[in-house]
Amino acid sequence: MKITINIDESCSDTEIVINCPRLTAETESIIAALHMLDSQLTVIKDGESYILDIADIAYIDTVDRHTFVYTEKECYESKLKLYEIEDRLCGSGFQRISKSCIVRLRYIRSIKSELDRKLRLTLENGEQIIVSRQYADELKQRIGLKI
Repeated sequence: MKITINIDESCSDTEIVINCPRLTAETESIIAALHMLDSQLTVIKDGESYILDIADIAYIDTVDRHTFVYTEKECYESKLKLYEIEDRLCGSGFQRISKSCIVRLRYIRSIKSELDRKLRLTLENGEQIIVSRQYADELKQRIGLKI
């Protein structure tokens, strides 16, 4: 990979151009990281609103029509529906793993196959979550596991 930086004081804004022969997993990771730089999500905890950087989010889960956003140490609530958050996180290194959960791919420590084509993810904080059959093949493909 070759990186070229052109400093031009006459430029009014930063522009990033990626030239590549084909879209690879490495290229997708770079694009996801760039998307995450300016992305934030407003969440609530104990009646206070917080602005979280997308990069701090481990996973998002929905329970009883409430959407919860988890970081490594904290749990917040979001007024957004899961599909609305998923739209915002599209291309930012997150993947839906069930009807009620989206996980940050970089936060996955390990993956274990379960019965009925399900997967068990162990996250960096030791927490375990299940990937439903419907989303298992897509997750495997996204992270480069043989299907």
